[in-house]
Amino acid sequence: MMTLTETTMPESEQIRDFVRARYGAIAEQAGTDCGCGPACCTEEAPKSAPPEGGCCAPSCCGGEKSYGEKLGYSAAELTAAPAGADLGLGCGNPLAIASIQPGETVLDLGSGAGFDCFLAARQLAGTGRVIGVDMTAAMIAKARANARKGNYANVEFRLGEIEALPVADASVDLILSNCVINLSPEKARVFGEAFRVLKPGGRLAIADVVASKPLPAELKKKLSAIGACVGGATPIHELRALLTAAGFGRVDIVPKESSREYIGHWTDYPTAGEFVVSALITAYKPAP
Repeated sequence: MMTLTETTMPESEQIRDFVRARYGAIAEQAGTDCGCGPACCTEEAPKSAPPEGGCCAPSCCGGEKSYGEKLGYSAAELTAAPAGADLGLGCGNPLAIASIQPGETVLDLGSGAGFDCFLAARQLAGTGRVIGVDMTAAMIAKARANARKGNYANVEFRLGEIEALPVADASVDLILSNCVINLSPEKARVFGEAFRVLKPGGRLAIADVVASKPLPAELKKKLSAIGACVGGATPIHELRALLTAAGFGRVDIVPKESSREYIGHWTDYPTAGEFVVSALITAYKPAP
């Protein structure tokens, strides 16, 4: 007999519970060996993978470039944050398109252990503030410990869901997110909340996984594929429509074709990389 997740689309709360448990397990691990996308592990140490996670190919962990460098981070950025902040869970570098300005308030949706928050604070150089929001208590605890370790006085972390942000209206200049919004079963709510908390003229700078063509039903129904940032990917034209419907003006979505190489190892679906790709996404809340 087939299981519920193999025959029907999972409910929103079922997805949230699975994602929270999965990334809580990642946060509680001692660390990742190399960083190779969601739920990295190696054939030599498969026990390090979170529950129901797929393993990255060993080749991801070697070669001339680290996984972080493949995502677009510089060597200086990869060593700037506190040890343990980079869990290798991103799919791009949203800071590369963020154009952070001194004094801005920056919000990171699904901030994990705080890696992008700390890099944003580094660019702010003691000005402004950075807020990270994550729904996983273990991630928040890890991020707060990292902030103390690095003496980041202008960075704070709040427990909450990105569909109902614990952030005041029109209080944020810039929203970052890295490989997280695809995990939400209610993306329209996420973008509505993002629009609410942004100041007029504020902007989104997001790295996320998008669908370049319709996903096979097996990927969309499988919780492990959704949790690995593949099964919940939104087609590019639908993503643009969601952002426009939320009120955003100019929307730019730039796929990164080279990402198919590593995304293809995130699940046990052999051709996943043919259907999804990482993209850098910017969107702007109209100024008055």
